[in-house]
Amino acid sequence: MISPLAFRLRPKDIHDVIGQSHLVGEKGFLTRSIEAKVPISIIFYGPPGTGKTTIAEAYAKSLGIHFIKLNAVTSNKKEMEQAIEEAKIFHPTIIIMDEVHRLNKDKQDILLPFIEDGSCYLLGCTTSNPYIAINQALRSRTHLLEVKRLDENDIIAGLKRAITSKDGLNNRKNFTEGALKRIARNSAGDMRYALNYLEILSLERKDIIDEDDVKNVIRVPNLIADQDDDAHYNYVSALQKSIRGSDVDASLYYLACLAKSNDLDSIARRLLVTAYEDVGLANPNASLRTYIAIEAAKQVGFPEAIIPLAMVTVDLALSPKSKSATLAVQKAMAQIEDKPLDVLDYLKLTPVNVKEEDKYPYDRPDLWSKMQYLPNILKDVHFYEPWLTSSYEKALKENYDRLNKTGRSSNLRELRKEKK
Repeated sequence: MISPLAFRLRPKDIHDVIGQSHLVGEKGFLTRSIEAKVPISIIFYGPPGTGKTTIAEAYAKSLGIHFIKLNAVTSNKKEMEQAIEEAKIFHPTIIIMDEVHRLNKDKQDILLPFIEDGSCYLLGCTTSNPYIAINQALRSRTHLLEVKRLDENDIIAGLKRAITSKDGLNNRKNFTEGALKRIARNSAGDMRYALNYLEILSLERKDIIDEDDVKNVIRVPNLIADQDDDAHYNYVSALQKSIRGSDVDASLYYLACLAKSNDLDSIARRLLVTAYEDVGLANPNASLRTYIAIEAAKQVGFPEAIIPLAMVTVDLALSPKSKSATLAVQKAMAQIEDKPLDVLDYLKLTPVNVKEEDKYPYDRPDLWSKMQYLPNILKDVHFYEPWLTSSYEKALKENYDRLNKTGRSSNLRELRKEKK
């Protein structure tokens, strides 16, 4: 059986790697390591299909060092121990570990001492952020290298190599420039994705493949493949930041990216948080409209769900913004973390040893706005700072200023003496 095209075309040498000049270029980190013949333990991180495992293998081959391939998910403890024993025989040995962020503590404990004393070298590959997903003990023993998304020119160069290579299509098919650009554009920097579609298109019963053929085969661009992947959370983050920045076009773009993966839950959570956190008191009704739109989207499901979601995204993006409520409660929480204080006696549910005239005046609503509610040490502290971005919050500020001028008292006996 013939192996997939992407597998057959894996570089045999570091110089065959396309793109990634910061790693394999003339002054690249890996190039200098190979020239000095000094192997280094490395964690390669970056989006899927950018060549992390491929670069790891090419690096090991270019150094001329024995290497073993493992997977943190599928390789068991016994296989790890066997790899260490093999490393003792073939010294030095490189262990290439896919999904390295999934390496549990038991497996790490096997590897760490041997990585530290140089008995073996680890080349880990992950799509996750290593500063979050990789254990600190492993990070401290490795060098972190980012493998970046390829640009369209790099993808096109890789496709042309695949078309002419004896291990590839061996010139059995011709592709127009438009077809290659369309594949590259839809691949979003993922060489494996591009090569897989090139192989599918090579099955067409015609000698020349054009852009229309690509359009017929590639229906959905390569946007978000895995909702647990870092790239997915980048789209989610970009959606909120675009709405916060009132860029309606960018907001709709990132909404569309998330919608392509049918991830209604992430969209719903982010729009609701944005409505309350970023739009907030500047347009309080937008929060209710957001909730209603999300419920409508859940009822109709995709693809129609994008209609109410788009409507509320435009609403949120073009609404005035106010984070005043969010910032206010964050200040209050910071105060609690710094020094939690007890509730004033007359505010307690069942105050003990408090005289009747010092108790909360349930029968005097006219006094409620004149009473002190904060603990004494905080009585002059203001957590809320209005944002004057809307007529609604300007009205809130007027009321807030009026209440502050009136002042507040904890002397309930004296307040009770005021006439109703």
